[in-house]
Amino acid sequence: MLACFLSLTLQAQNAVTVQPKIMVVPYVTEGVDIRQTIESDPNIRVVMSKIREAFDKRGFTTVDFEAKLKAQSANNALSQGAQSDLKSMVIQGSGADIFVEAEYVPTFSSSGNSVKIIMKAVDVSTGSALASKDAYFGPKYTEDMGLLAGIAMERVADEFLSTIQMKFNDIVQNGRSINIDFKIGATSSLTMNTDVGSDSLPLSDVLEMWMGDHAYQNNYHIQGTTDLEMIFDDVRIPLKDHNGNNYNINKFGLEILKFVRSLGLQIDRQTKNNTLVITFK
Repeated sequence: MLACFLSLTLQAQNAVTVQPKIMVVPYVTEGVDIRQTIESDPNIRVVMSKIREAFDKRGFTTVDFEAKLKAQSANNALSQGAQSDLKSMVIQGSGADIFVEAEYVPTFSSSGNSVKIIMKAVDVSTGSALASKDAYFGPKYTEDMGLLAGIAMERVADEFLSTIQMKFNDIVQNGRSINIDFKIGATSSLTMNTDVGSDSLPLSDVLEMWMGDHAYQNNYHIQGTTDLEMIFDDVRIPLKDHNGNNYNINKFGLEILKFVRSLGLQIDRQTKNNTLVITFK
């Protein structure tokens, strides 16, 4: 009986759910100053607060976007050209695992006021969409948009957070999915069939062997290979590194850079969302 109890206890400990740290971010159109948007409409701040409250109530750890925004603005002398990039700078430096972009859409009418909140959960590291949900409440005869937003969120928060947690559980267990596109540059003398390395194997085979050793749990998939390109459409990378720090697509790209240089080759790297493009010079 004691052995059975200890076994069940260990299983329960191993099954502990790792919850993501979430930051709620207001939606703004491209090129719009996000600080001005928040400051010009107090209802936006109220709605963001109500969304965070719904998440906090359910035991999720949230990050205060407005506080991070103020800190980022105070620590950086941003040029006018960098204003539209401020949102992504705050997100990347927030320490959050997932950000929820929320658009607040009020409707005012003689029959009462309504609130619609359009939400999209995105993986901070890769930019991959994880979940989406619309919350709605009204019409009701009140000017208290926070009240309407709070009721709207209570109606959908459980389902929305359940979907986010399910997707995050998959990341914890199987790693984050990224795309890697290896290309041969226009002026390069290489092809994917060029023999490289101490074993003088074709470049495509060397890349696949390295990927097998470094993809999380040896989990990767090749979409296709030609003389000038090799596409990995699903490569898993870990959530954390060996020191427990957040791991991301840029850090994986750095490991590729080190490996390629060990072969005596040179590359250019570009990252966009969850796609890493490696171009051989």
